[in-house]
Amino acid sequence: MDIRSAQTLAWANKIAKGFNTTDVPLEFCLLQGEIAEAFEAWRTGREDLGEELADVAIYLLGLAEMTGVDLQDQVEAKIAKNATRTYRRLPNGSLARNPGEDSAGPERSSAAPHRLAAGCPVDDEPR
Repeated sequence: MDIRSAQTLAWANKIAKGFNTTDVPLEFCLLQGEIAEAFEAWRTGREDLGEELADVAIYLLGLAEMTGVDLQDQVEAKIAKNATRTYRRLPNGSLARNPGEDSAGPERSSAAPHRLAAGCPVDDEPR
């Protein structure tokens, strides 16, 4: 199954079951909860890790549909973009993009993502 078909099926299931289809901040929060469940399954060595990861993917597919994003197009474009990037190893062992490569790009918002995921208003004023 391709991403676009999965996105369509995930959305159809949300509609059929009466799940959230309009509250974007809530959907980000629910996705965050699913990620936490997947992490806990991995951390504790549970056999249902695959199912928890599938839940994460399904929530992400639904969120993409809810926000009008063709996730297949975006994933393909991002994979192509990542293939051209180069990295250097920092003294602490982590990798960082080489200087001079785009770090944010025009598609990146300046809004704090954690505030959006928490359902908080997004603005530039300090809290």
